[in-house]
Amino acid sequence: MVRKLFISIGCLLLASFNSQAANYYLDANGNDGNSGASPSEAWESFRNIRTVSFSPGDTIILKSSQTHFGELALINQKGSVDNPIVIKSSNPAKPAKIDANGYLNGIYLNNCSHIVVRDLIISANGGGVKQVAKNPVKKWQKASNKQSGTVKPLMRCGVLVKQTNMKTYEDVTLKNLHIEDVFFNDEGFTRDSDEVRTANGTGAYGWGIRFINAAKGAQLNGIVISDCTIENIAHTGIKFTTPAKGIKNVKVYRNKVLNVGGPGVQIGGVVNGHISENYVNKSGSPSDSRKWGRGSGLWTWGVDTVLIENNYFINANGPADSAGAHIDFNCKNVVFQYNFSANNAGGFVEILGNNHNCSYRYNVSVNDGYRIKKAGAHSQEGKILWLSGFVGKDDAKHGPYNSYIYNNTIYTKANVEAKVSFFSGAKGVLIANNIICTEGKIRNVGGDQNNLQKWKKKKKKVPATASANPVKNLIFKNNLYLKADRWPVDCLEKDSAPVYGDPKFKKSGGMKISDYIPAAEVLIKDKGIEIDTLPGDSVGLKLGLKVEKDILGNPVKGLPDMGAIEIK
Repeated sequence: MVRKLFISIGCLLLASFNSQAANYYLDANGNDGNSGASPSEAWESFRNIRTVSFSPGDTIILKSSQTHFGELALINQKGSVDNPIVIKSSNPAKPAKIDANGYLNGIYLNNCSHIVVRDLIISANGGGVKQVAKNPVKKWQKASNKQSGTVKPLMRCGVLVKQTNMKTYEDVTLKNLHIEDVFFNDEGFTRDSDEVRTANGTGAYGWGIRFINAAKGAQLNGIVISDCTIENIAHTGIKFTTPAKGIKNVKVYRNKVLNVGGPGVQIGGVVNGHISENYVNKSGSPSDSRKWGRGSGLWTWGVDTVLIENNYFINANGPADSAGAHIDFNCKNVVFQYNFSANNAGGFVEILGNNHNCSYRYNVSVNDGYRIKKAGAHSQEGKILWLSGFVGKDDAKHGPYNSYIYNNTIYTKANVEAKVSFFSGAKGVLIANNIICTEGKIRNVGGDQNNLQKWKKKKKKVPATASANPVKNLIFKNNLYLKADRWPVDCLEKDSAPVYGDPKFKKSGGMKISDYIPAAEVLIKDKGIEIDTLPGDSVGLKLGLKVEKDILGNPVKGLPDMGAIEIK
């Protein structure tokens, strides 16, 4: 009886708590002198939102089919796991639009936890700065960039989630947002031609979605970005910036990133990420003179344990980088699997220095790496396979370490010259069971991948081809090539047990994964080898080296087939 009484009292208290949750309404025809507590008492602007201390379960509702001007900002607000604070349209089928022209952000979340933002359109097409709220423009302009010593450029974001306190914040969800036309500068502005050759751009840009942990030692935990469309952005579509391990448990699902001037998705400093079922088309787009014009479909930097699978990365552009997806330096345990990568100027496999136990496996690559190095235009060759020791402009190159590249299907048409490059300081490389079907020529482009310090000491010109030394702990065998001459003779890294022949794809040059179902059973079916850990590597892959299915979901039974697709 006593137990039942306590349960009843608990239920009454919970009901009382939930009854405190309130709705706040925004209507372009409202009045900021209203209470905001009902549609008939709606506020006109976002101004009053800054004055409210929101409770768990509160909802901010923007009237659908309307355009609301300005920046919607939540600062130091906290919902709960079961009752987040929600920002949404009154009717998700007819989303409201936030026009942040002249403001730094469409939505700004600063030091917030348990927030959901959903069912909105956000744009911010130029306008300089009309209002910067509590962040005066002068402070932004004078902020020192410690890494480069230059003035920190202004930025405008569709959504900015920022952490500035030495605390732990968690649980931010962005769902079903359409973020479009985000630029800092007005139409007609033209960037200096050298801007695209800087590492990440130095001018003022627009960004789609940004997560920034600006407080070293702080923690942002539990991020979900799903079912969003980000298009026509000056720089990056989705970007995470944090000190090492400052953002944990990130999920980026089922988003479309289209026609952005920088990378589609960039993940820095994150621990435990899952990037799945996204479609990235035309990263690095130069379609607007305000865009950066360079960027991979996705790239990681300084991350630990990130799985990138079932994505499409196509048509990346730019004079450097601009691969389908590349693993920048200082990463661990990044696995790139079951993805489709096509027509990306920079290439397919790109693993930079000081990366440990990373993998490309069971992917399909089509006509990647077509870019040709050219003075004044392109600073890097495109490559189907690139292992680089780069760890920063002024730092000695080393790595990558224990890279596993297996069961990929790679195709390049006759008028694309395929290119490969191996840094001699790489240690631990496995290349096996891949179909490398290059209809045209293939070339080794050693270039800056050589042991530069050695050549500089000798005061000799760095050779254009041929590494100074072959990579260490190399297992390179059992890959299928179209012909015997389709691997560079001057490359020191060679297949010890190559297989030659036509895989007989269903539709070579097609833009669907199923176009690369092979018909040459004698060459391919059950002809793969078991993948084991490299010599001296006690880790292998955190997810395991053995897979249960191929890129189309077919089970892998017994010995694997060659390439990314199992023949049924």
